Amino acid sequence: MMSASLATVSYIGATILFILSLGGLSHPESSRRGNLYGMIGMTIAVLATVFGPRVTMAGMPWIIGAMLVGGSVGLYAARKVQMTQMPELVALMHSLVGLAACLVGFANYIDPVAAMNLSSAEKAIHEIEIYVGILIGAVTFSGSIIAFGKLSGKIGGKPLLLPARHWLNLLGLLIVIVFGYQFLHAESINAGMIGLTVMTVIALLFGIHMVMAIGGADMPVVVSMLNSYSGWAAAATGFMLNNDLLIVTGALVGSSGAILSYIMCRAMNRNFISVIAGGFGTGGGTAPAASGDAQPAGEVSPISAVETAELLRESKNVIIVPGYGMAVAQAQHTVYEITQALREMGVNVRFGIHPVAGRMPGHMNVLLAEAKVPYDIVMEMDELNEDFPDTDVAIVIGANDIVNPAAQDDPGSPIAGMPVLEVWKAKTSIVMKRSMASGYAGVDNPLFYKENNRMLFGDAKKMLEEVFVALKA
Repeated sequence: MMSASLATVSYIGATILFILSLGGLSHPESSRRGNLYGMIGMTIAVLATVFGPRVTMAGMPWIIGAMLVGGSVGLYAARKVQMTQMPELVALMHSLVGLAACLVGFANYIDPVAAMNLSSAEKAIHEIEIYVGILIGAVTFSGSIIAFGKLSGKIGGKPLLLPARHWLNLLGLLIVIVFGYQFLHAESINAGMIGLTVMTVIALLFGIHMVMAIGGADMPVVVSMLNSYSGWAAAATGFMLNNDLLIVTGALVGSSGAILSYIMCRAMNRNFISVIAGGFGTGGGTAPAASGDAQPAGEVSPISAVETAELLRESKNVIIVPGYGMAVAQAQHTVYEITQALREMGVNVRFGIHPVAGRMPGHMNVLLAEAKVPYDIVMEMDELNEDFPDTDVAIVIGANDIVNPAAQDDPGSPIAGMPVLEVWKAKTSIVMKRSMASGYAGVDNPLFYKENNRMLFGDAKKMLEEVFVALKA
């Protein structure tokens, strides 16, 4: 067993590694190193906790059993889950953090040893930690479950907007405060459990209501937001257990998730409060009503794979904009082969990544990195949006909302003001889609009807393979 001083040193080392991990994950080239730092830090943290002075040998079999079960589930998920399923897997993992915070909170409250030898002030602080920890954990748990359902398609993307929903939220908050007062002044554990249980039920309902009210287009922000919530839930659990490392780690996750949520909201020209309030996006393929002049009109111009290859061969500058459709078709490797072939022909090929492309932050970057696309040609929206007028061909692979000109041209559009990749300014834009269905936000796209746009219909992987064959021929 470790001494208390050795466990403390291990915790400090793990904290440093977690900070280095976050730094490494800030750039694709250093992300592998960042992941390695995180893995080493977590291994040290777990070993220091399990073999630390606070764990008795009697509880060791339970801990080892739980680690084997959890590790097996994690290993299976890592090996079997497809890249397209990563967003819902992340949401599901967040729900487990929230559930753990709730269970630890209840167990800590009914444990007579936890509050032993505490003064009245210390006992009150401890109970506040329990109350707040369970509150955050319950919201995270139920909200993440709904997010999992929406991302996996088991729940529709259309926001559920109840009448007077803000007043319902305010009423729930007042009830939580009232029962919190009752909980802190309870004379026994049984009496306190009433307030704790009522608060937990309200928190679970609030988590469901909050995420159900958020439309499909805002789901990337929701994933980031729930990531932040899970961090604060972990920090609250650390306060309950008096575990410094859990507090620090939870604070790191919570703060980084909050910063990422802010960045995502800026990328969508959205206010974070308005995201929580919900109402953006409809899902289900039904476009919301837009102003009359902005309704898409005209005919689309289809193009074949051979014609696409010919356009690419004659180009000097090409920008590829990947979207969720590329992930669904698992076409990233074919995209890399086409990119490699074009670069060998002397064509300048770059990738334009919108901050909310896909279903979670960084989704497209991970896919392209998996296919070994060079990092230096994968660029953010702000880095190349001004280059589209000098671009010969812009290829959009399964993206929709992030290339929608209605965001700039139609003040009445639900996505009005959202920064988008201006692919329509290229000499020719080619959009690859299975059909004319609207995107995840449920908003129709006028890009499809522009004179310089062509539609390449079909499965992205199959059509790109045909383009690649035509290029090589």
